Amino acid sequence: MRLCFLVEEQYRYDGMPLDVIRQLTAWGHQVDVLWPGRSLLPLSEAVRAGSHDAWVLKTVSGGPGLTLLEAAAAVGLTTVNDVRAIRGVRDKALAAVIARGSGLPVPVTYAAARAEEFAQIPEAEFPLVVKPADGSSGRAVRLVETPDRLPAAGAAEPAESGGVAGGLLIAQPYVPNSGTDLKVYCVAGELYATERRSPLHPGHPVRERQVPLTAEVARITAEIGAVFGLDLYGVDVLLGPDGPVVVDINDFPSFRQVPDAVARVSSAVLRLARKGAEPAVPGPAAPAEPPLAAIGGDR
Repeated sequence: MRLCFLVEEQYRYDGMPLDVIRQLTAWGHQVDVLWPGRSLLPLSEAVRAGSHDAWVLKTVSGGPGLTLLEAAAAVGLTTVNDVRAIRGVRDKALAAVIARGSGLPVPVTYAAARAEEFAQIPEAEFPLVVKPADGSSGRAVRLVETPDRLPAAGAAEPAESGGVAGGLLIAQPYVPNSGTDLKVYCVAGELYATERRSPLHPGHPVRERQVPLTAEVARITAEIGAVFGLDLYGVDVLLGPDGPVVVDINDFPSFRQVPDAVARVSSAVLRLARKGAEPAVPGPAAPAEPPLAAIGGDR
């Protein structure tokens, strides 16, 4: 197969997706890589040629890569994930509305252009978690204990460090928890749960590791995939006093602590690319990629 990966500058040296690109190449597939943030892109030619079986995006929220992916989808090319699903979760305000409207356990969400506007929220709902609606990787997420501390929560991080200046902010009531985030990854239907230190509790010692997945959290994670139309995604879950609460959804995350992550994600990308390229009438079966046992572990 021939694949096109769109990789933002922030992920230039990251294992995801660079190790996946290397794995697909080792399996004999052709992988072209475009760097939206640091190169001239022959956009019209690349998209109109239609020579790639699928386009895959690894980008920061608000980065130029999503526009390129949408351009590919607009002319009928396959994208991984589906571009409409990516747009739905990249905007955290929109994602919260969609999730709550679908009955998923998501905190009540407020939006404002300036953090000071959140002072209108009843004080009984404090502390609040304030973050950019188009933030990523836990950056610029702040815990605001009382209304008088709101102005400091609006100070954005520099753009080069992943902060977002001048964008929409969202606020949600803080969910009491142990200081440990539960990160659940979905790799084309396969679910894996891991523990990670919360960005709101940087001093809390947490050993990052894979943990058992409860039936309730598995159900919630699967519902998120169905609601948003995602195939490769991650869900941040807090185990609050009233049960699991979803506080973030990410397309094409890091998949840290997933066993054989590179091989599993690479295989999933191929399956999804083939599925999107399937003709309307039955055709010959595509050759299978090597089994996981022949690949080795994650790098």
